[in-house]
Amino acid sequence: MAQRALPSMLVFAPSLSEGTFSMNSRVSISPPVLALALVLVVCSASPARATSTAESDTGPAPRITETMAMAGFYSAHPDLMWRLSAMRELERARPDIAIAQFRRAAKYADKPSQAMLAEMYWEGTGVERDRAVAYAWSDLSAERGWLLFLAKREAYWAEMNETDRARALEVGRELYAYYGDDVAKERKERVLDRERKSATGSRTGFIGGMRIKVPGPGGIMREISGDEYYQDELWKPDRYWAFQDRLWRNGAPGQVTVGAAEAIDSDEPAR
Repeated sequence: MAQRALPSMLVFAPSLSEGTFSMNSRVSISPPVLALALVLVVCSASPARATSTAESDTGPAPRITETMAMAGFYSAHPDLMWRLSAMRELERARPDIAIAQFRRAAKYADKPSQAMLAEMYWEGTGVERDRAVAYAWSDLSAERGWLLFLAKREAYWAEMNETDRARALEVGRELYAYYGDDVAKERKERVLDRERKSATGSRTGFIGGMRIKVPGPGGIMREISGDEYYQDELWKPDRYWAFQDRLWRNGAPGQVTVGAAEAIDSDEPAR
């Protein structure tokens, strides 16, 4: 069942020297970690208030509304769903659960979640501290050349000894085999394809003049057009990955709001 949407949050990437940001009295997360953890996609209940650094030459960034979330949007986006769920667990001071959920998001090529896993292993947040594993996750998160993640990876490497460096390379080979883009992107794309075809009832995923109706608060029906729900940058793999590159390649995103998420099962290996 869908949960209530998270409020708007400012995504930021301050310098490493600015100390820690305490999400509550029991779990402290460094500012860069918080920046990495916050969500990828822009959304707002009011289009006039939606702002984002993802605005581009191709038009405004895609939006995920509360109605889209209610209609099951996150079933097709387990990368976003598990990252949101992991952030909630951090807010609840349950980093051990959060790290498992970031790992589930990482299974679907979610680079911010992979970067979060790196930082949590580096700091020993919710897991035993392991700098070799941290570097391996960080290297994986930087696979697409996004500047913030490249900088973190190089900072980790500079602080490691030769023993940890050698082991990091071994661990990295294992992670790339299961979580690297060559396999993880395909895993995500299969989910997108399956969910789109299942919802439209068409082998081609054609949406035509579709209208989607879902029950809202108080039993009042909400309606959304197929064009709004199936925005190309959220459903077509090439456009989806390109949008992520625009959003993250030069740093962290701006202001974001997210709808509710649903739970799904996962069977990925632990690391």
